[in-house]
Amino acid sequence: MSELDLPPVPEPLPHPVVDNHCHLDVGRDGGPWDVDEAIAAAGSVGVTRIVQIGCDLAGARWAVAAADERPELVAGVALHPNEAPRLAERGELEAAWSEIEALAAAHDKVRAVGETGLDAFRTGEAGRAVQVESFRWHIDLAKRLDKTLVIHDRDTHDEVLEVLDAEGPPARWVMHCFSGDAAFARKCLDRGAYLSFAGTVTFKNAAPLREALRVAPSDRILVETDAPYLTPHPHRGQVNASYLVPLTVRTMAAERDEDLAALCAALEANTEDAFGGSW
Repeated sequence: MSELDLPPVPEPLPHPVVDNHCHLDVGRDGGPWDVDEAIAAAGSVGVTRIVQIGCDLAGARWAVAAADERPELVAGVALHPNEAPRLAERGELEAAWSEIEALAAAHDKVRAVGETGLDAFRTGEAGRAVQVESFRWHIDLAKRLDKTLVIHDRDTHDEVLEVLDAEGPPARWVMHCFSGDAAFARKCLDRGAYLSFAGTVTFKNAAPLREALRVAPSDRILVETDAPYLTPHPHRGQVNASYLVPLTVRTMAAERDEDLAALCAALEANTEDAFGGSW
């Protein structure tokens, strides 16, 4: 990507934080980032580590290989809820599950099973049963391997909790790109969730999301990019990257009326707790 595509570098944070959900293998032009450049840019503003998330077999393989090569990265592997129905339609879902399990089991730097979950925005009712089946399978995998479960929830708040309640969540689980209000936040927190806030919390129309941020305990919040998507204000619509995390963190600190350095320290510690320790 050219420099013209990218927002300017923000002021560095006073304490390191972790981008706990990123897609370095996905660029808005269809190709991957230069990973070394992306890591260096993030490190220059205090975003010193990244959780690289794979959403399909190719992405999962890429995430594992990148994490194996770079100390700043760990990986999450899963089949995205919109990917599962496509695989099922081709008769390839069970084989894909097997490969995801093999990747998660064989690599120490795979810290997470995710992102999995439910999505009512891009998959219609015909694919919902397969989404639920795949979500249940991933929950079981996370529990069997003692990995962190990373949940994608788009327009499916109640359904996600119904599946989690039926299956029983693993010891550590993250609501990726949390999108609910304060009431839904409390339901997730009561079940032991970590709530991960993306650039959406900076959007002008996100008042309910900011209310959720304010009610969450300081030991249960995380920050992410979901890059290259969900770029924080004032660069909404441009390409996102881990080096833009400071924009989101500063909004979080202001909304919570919290010292910036203290919030950064909490975010770093919470990410280590959520993803099974330091790396």
